[in-house]
Amino acid sequence: MDKKIVNVGDIACGSDDLFLISGPCVIEDKSTMMSVAEKLKLFSERSGVKVIYKSSFTKDNRSSVDYYRGPGLDEGLRILQEVKQAYGFPILSDIHHPSEAKAAGEVLDVIQIPAYLCMQTSLVVEAAKTGAVINLKHGQFLAPENMIKPVQKIESVGNKNIILTERGYAFGYNDLIVDPRSFYHLAETGYPVVFDVTHSIRKYGIPSADPSGGARQYLNVLAGAAVGAGIDGLFVETHPCPEEALCDAASQMNINQLDEFMAPLIRIHQARKAH
Repeated sequence: MDKKIVNVGDIACGSDDLFLISGPCVIEDKSTMMSVAEKLKLFSERSGVKVIYKSSFTKDNRSSVDYYRGPGLDEGLRILQEVKQAYGFPILSDIHHPSEAKAAGEVLDVIQIPAYLCMQTSLVVEAAKTGAVINLKHGQFLAPENMIKPVQKIESVGNKNIILTERGYAFGYNDLIVDPRSFYHLAETGYPVVFDVTHSIRKYGIPSADPSGGARQYLNVLAGAAVGAGIDGLFVETHPCPEEALCDAASQMNINQLDEFMAPLIRIHQARKAH
């Protein structure tokens, strides 16, 4: 199948250039959002890797009703619009209800469908109708070859601006496993493939503020394997002080460590491209 190029702003996703989706897991205060954006801008200028800025205006799948869920649709989109205007990034955030699609499509360059919800027809179709690029996250419960079904739901309304993101499989209790075969199967759709490495190291059932709620020791090996397998982009949630983050504190990467983390991955990508 011919490889499709999906344009997000000035980023040709699926071309020979590795791209990055990055930002805080959930929108916190404005200063945190702007601080991360400034550092991502500098990283992009140093490395040549183009960035799509990501942060969720609502995290609707928190394991407790008491956990922080974000500022909500209206305030969240307003903050994301400010980031876009200040730094020029294309913007990505996720929606959880079909009713959010229209407003999200007026601000976001990429609408993300959460992994848990990738088979929700009404959600996927309403997002697709906006004409935005759709980042379809691979459900932890779904065989990768079956991701063609939600892809076809997006295509059914004429939208072929699709990115597929791998984030690990539920394996046993409270654990995620990354199967490299999924990169092959997702690529068989013809659309660009991204690996969400920071969500793949989360430990289900453990509060994200608990240090044992994520396995950061696997970040380098998993990301290296994915880039070596030929993915088109990486998804790395970043924060100025992950230990104090209001969501995914145990798995987000310190933004100040991003250059060191990405340097060998860029070299792997370049080596693979050369061959």
